[in-house]
Amino acid sequence: MAIKANGFVKGCLSEELKKLIRSVAASHYGDVLDDTDLLQILPLKGAMTNEVFQITWPTTHVDCSRKVLVRVYGEGVDVFFDREDEIRTFEYISKHGQGPRLLGRFADGRIEEFIHARTLSAADLRDPEISALIAAKLREFHSIEMPNSKNVRLWNTLRKWLPTAKSLCTEEDTKEFCLNTLEEEINMLEKELYDDSQQIGFCHNDLQYGNIMMDEETRLITIIDYEYSSYNPIAYDIANHFCEMVANYHSETPHVLDYSKYPDLEERQRFVRIYLSSAGYEPSDTEVEQLLNDVEKYTLANHIFWCLWGIISNYVNVIDFDYMEYARQRLRQYQLRKQELLGSPGVSP
Repeated sequence: MAIKANGFVKGCLSEELKKLIRSVAASHYGDVLDDTDLLQILPLKGAMTNEVFQITWPTTHVDCSRKVLVRVYGEGVDVFFDREDEIRTFEYISKHGQGPRLLGRFADGRIEEFIHARTLSAADLRDPEISALIAAKLREFHSIEMPNSKNVRLWNTLRKWLPTAKSLCTEEDTKEFCLNTLEEEINMLEKELYDDSQQIGFCHNDLQYGNIMMDEETRLITIIDYEYSSYNPIAYDIANHFCEMVANYHSETPHVLDYSKYPDLEERQRFVRIYLSSAGYEPSDTEVEQLLNDVEKYTLANHIFWCLWGIISNYVNVIDFDYMEYARQRLRQYQLRKQELLGSPGVSP
């Protein structure tokens, strides 16, 4: 399978990439067989930014193999993040024991350590025990002290993506997605949601089930894939996680969002209380309620974030996913919830 620059797999792996994977495997594991024809390649489904493959290589030991993960960068997605920044984040988090190791790089992707844990499913996010583990892990993730700027990135990101979306869209799409008035919405949200007492942390910003892994024996949670990570209000990151509970990216219609599955008040309260208490103290009901209120309001910013992402992805990404319908659902949900959550209509798209 040859991995092309556009992230698709055609035919067979290039000899150059085979040699690189062989070299990486040999330097880290030492017991892999020399024959690159023995590579087993398994595409992993559910990724919407990159193409991801599990590479298995037999070893000199009977019934034993080594695995690595090959990530082929999606075409055109550099508009969303700086790839070098993302690699630095990956390496920093890895050094601090929070994710897989970076084993090697090539022009259009990288080779990562294969984590021997299972990727969570959509249903796992609703399991109270697993949800509690995620809440505690997310608090730990937010406390990572990254060496880069600790300024909130959310609003600048939205303002950066908006003109990109407008430049790509047809006049019809621009009108449908209200792109000419969306900047007013962003300004309004920043004004409404800003509070200098809100906690800022290093946020994942894409905490869907496919980016969470769990060791079945130890029950340890690992958060992976940091393309969109940056400093933001922690309420925004929790809001994103709640919004992701309505998605199932492994269904026959992976773009369809079922908002009847949005976590109810009891689920949200439980998650937030465990999140706060994992810092080693018992939060008051007032603290829980305040964070819950902030989280719900930040779902609005999250809808705009992923609406713009969907619009842009429709034009730059070739992965088989109905990005425009995904964006449409996000915008619709924003419009449905705005007045309820903010108490006033604000600017109406």
